[in-house]
Amino acid sequence: MAKPITPKREQVETMFNHIAPTYDRLNHTLSLGIDRRWRREAIDALKPFAPQTILDIATGTGDFAILAAQRLDPDRIIGVDISEGMMDVGREKVKAAGLDHVIYFMKDDSTALSFDRGTFDAVTVAYGARNFADLEAGLSEMCRVLKPGGHLMLVELTTPPRFPMKQLFWIYSKVIMSVIGRLVSHDDSAYTYLPRSMEAFPQAERLVPLLRHCGFSDVRFKRFTFGLSTMYLATK
Repeated sequence: MAKPITPKREQVETMFNHIAPTYDRLNHTLSLGIDRRWRREAIDALKPFAPQTILDIATGTGDFAILAAQRLDPDRIIGVDISEGMMDVGREKVKAAGLDHVIYFMKDDSTALSFDRGTFDAVTVAYGARNFADLEAGLSEMCRVLKPGGHLMLVELTTPPRFPMKQLFWIYSKVIMSVIGRLVSHDDSAYTYLPRSMEAFPQAERLVPLLRHCGFSDVRFKRFTFGLSTMYLATK
């Protein structure tokens, strides 16, 4: 039986449907383009395992799926999201990149995935885990759909842990991020939501025990750019 739609899921779906046309430009603007390097480094962490079937959760407009297809050369990538608006943008990008024979999109709930146990060689989620209505349920579902020995690669925005980057980022996230987001997306809620969702997400050392609790082993993390982003790599 399908899970009921929670208030957070409904809020996130509505928000991302609204900002879908400007989402990519906003991401690159707010990160000063550094997010492209973070994504490349995260995907390259999967190269030694050569995954052929990949599930990209919270795929959004498909940026991560497209980069994974180009750098990992898998047989198939399925991108799932709750926002059809975001995936509609993604479908156009995938078609333009000539990757529509590799990347497919479908609407699905990260906390109750439609796939059988042990379906995928790798599961990826880039900058979307903080939006899960139930993080533990989402991580448990990722573990369930992975094959034994498969890998989870999760990358998320995080707060720098040390002075002065920690203080500078606080100012940036509370003031500058909201102003730029509002000007570009014309959405008053989207980029005030972002810093709040980051603060609520268990970061670095705090996420490791939750990943283990959800069935993962050999859990490692690596901070990017003074801790502005963190990659987590784990094995089922």
